[in-house]
Amino acid sequence: MPPALTVGAAALAPVVPLTLTALTRSTGTPHTPRSTPDRSGLWLRNAAAGLCVLAAAAAAVSFTAQYRMAETARHLPAIAALEAAIPDAAALVFACLGIALALHGRRALRARALNLASVGTSVFMNAIAAEPGWRNLAIWALPPVAYALASDTLIGVVRAWALALHQHPAYEAATPLAILGGLLLWLLRLALAPASTLAGFRAWVLAECPVAPGRRPAPAPHPRKATKTARFLDLVTERHGSLASLPLDRVAGISAALAPLAALNVGAARTALRKAVLAARNGGPR
Repeated sequence: MPPALTVGAAALAPVVPLTLTALTRSTGTPHTPRSTPDRSGLWLRNAAAGLCVLAAAAAAVSFTAQYRMAETARHLPAIAALEAAIPDAAALVFACLGIALALHGRRALRARALNLASVGTSVFMNAIAAEPGWRNLAIWALPPVAYALASDTLIGVVRAWALALHQHPAYEAATPLAILGGLLLWLLRLALAPASTLAGFRAWVLAECPVAPGRRPAPAPHPRKATKTARFLDLVTERHGSLASLPLDRVAGISAALAPLAALNVGAARTALRKAVLAARNGGPR
């Protein structure tokens, strides 16, 4: 027996599972498996470097088209260069702000939306500067779109990595691209099935806002305590089914059997049951 084991430990030794004692060395120190290093940070740095290269390439393409258009309109090379660089510089600024917020686990919806809006401005300027035809439009407009997809995806991945690093649960959050995709899908459904789409939209609005924005519906009134007669009629319905199908010649026998269970007078129960049966046959609720 190793010297590190005391008398008390020796007394408890028989109850220690063999699977645990097999991991214990002669020194009494449990063997700890070697943890594998987390390489997600390295891959994120590589992705960020790739995004910088992609942003530079997309900015060069966008700047060329925007500079030509601005210089043709203003005839001032310096001003045209500044104006052509504004959308891409704004997109880069908002992307950096989104990454900074994502490192703190924030969704950065405003920064991401403004990043996409800046890219949209660049795409619009490239589209109106391109020559007529789908081929020329794709050549000038697709590079900024690729940057938008890459930058927004990187911000989402950085947020998930930051939450995992701090051991916080990463909840699925709607991104600007996901919101745009959902809107396009809803518009497509509206074109294919307008009636059912509008009916579902109306039901959703009423469910989300039953009264008015910022207002809550009035609480339902507290139900009054059920009377003896109501409890008696409920017992009759539970044991004999619908009152409309109950024969009138059985009213007396049922009242005599169930009235005491509801602490109701037999005569009053018989009168109430007869009225309820007749009302049910005439289209009443029971």
